[in-house]
Amino acid sequence: MSIVSLDQPESSAGRRLLEPFKGRALAPPPIWLMRQAGRYLPEYREIRAKAGGFLDLCYTPSLAAEVTLQPIRRFGFDAAILFSDILVVADALGQRVEFVDGEGPKLAPLSSAGELRQLNPGSVAAKFGLIFETVARVRQDLPRETALIGFCGAPWTVATYMVGGGTSVDQAEARSWAYRDPDGFESLIAILAEVSVEYLDGQARAGSDAVQIFDSWAGSLPDDEFERWVIAPTASIVRTLRARHPGLPVIGFPRGAGHNAQRYLAGTELDGFGCDTQMPLGAMRRLAQEARTVVQGNLDPLLLAAGGARMEARARAIVEAMAGARFIFNLGHGIVPATPPENVARLVEIVRAPGTS
Repeated sequence: MSIVSLDQPESSAGRRLLEPFKGRALAPPPIWLMRQAGRYLPEYREIRAKAGGFLDLCYTPSLAAEVTLQPIRRFGFDAAILFSDILVVADALGQRVEFVDGEGPKLAPLSSAGELRQLNPGSVAAKFGLIFETVARVRQDLPRETALIGFCGAPWTVATYMVGGGTSVDQAEARSWAYRDPDGFESLIAILAEVSVEYLDGQARAGSDAVQIFDSWAGSLPDDEFERWVIAPTASIVRTLRARHPGLPVIGFPRGAGHNAQRYLAGTELDGFGCDTQMPLGAMRRLAQEARTVVQGNLDPLLLAAGGARMEARARAIVEAMAGARFIFNLGHGIVPATPPENVARLVEIVRAPGTS
């Protein structure tokens, strides 16, 4: 495996984020951050105030594109990630979804297979089309060297919101339905997998260079349920998407499921694995070597918010631990709203400093 310095010529239009997926370890590594567009930026807050509701912002391509581009202008990340939300899929299916300031998403909860009749997979095109327009606008306005990442929520994680009616500490409602009526719950998962493929396919056609599948609640499932509700639907999405877009890198982020990392990668055949904050650096490196995958992660977002010497030392330690591996620097979850933008600028400076790997 070759290690390529920042100033060497690059292929594929010079988009550094894509090089690890071609088998190249880069020094310094590419960097982007989950939730890099959002409430910690004053320019985002200005746009958000103009947009009305949160979903209004997601469904207004000119504003969503502007928000997506803001952190690129500020920090020069190697990738932009589409500004949207995983619950766009639930909303497009016809479930009532709203975002309450200070409380998060609120949905009209589903509790049985009979209620799935309320969902209409045939109705998603109109709202998905607005997201695809955002992707196209961003790709047009991004610097040529900056990759664009699309995304969706994994079926399991989206289902936990649709069944629970919002954020849950233990995803009890979805887990209970899956135990009580696994066939009925699988019908919901199948709908979400099918629609998620169309969602990611449209993003790829509109200009996304890679996509990420967020499974934020994968870690809440016991070992014997993980295969059915996390691995199998993700594998279905990857297979269908890869048939349509053979060269499209697909990254999985099964938060809290690091103990199942090898199993998850073997079952899904994803191109990349997002590591959460709990993943030890040694395990990250072994995963990159043994699974022969691109590894992404895993600075603690709260440490980024705190900043200072400890953040700087940990960032350097991550880069040094992953030297020579196919690695993308990221956080172990999304940027928290209290993060000072100057801490993010300092992090980018450290990751890109000569001699950090």
